[in-house]
Amino acid sequence: MDVRVNDKLIMKKPHPCGCNEFLVTRIGMDFKIRCLKCSHEVMVKRKSVEKNIKKIIREE
Repeated sequence: MDVRVNDKLIMKKPHPCGCNEFLVTRIGMDFKIRCLKCSHEVMVKRKSVEKNIKKIIREE
């Protein structure tokens, strides 16, 4: 899956604050993603993120 830093991800499951949009801030074995509503940052395994992505929005 082609995910890059600064991509906006629309996830299948929302964050506990209710928002399902996240910004990718770091990529590696884990993804560091930031909730766009409450700005909470989370480190999540690559496999979990790729499985739960609904849509990728790329700013060009």
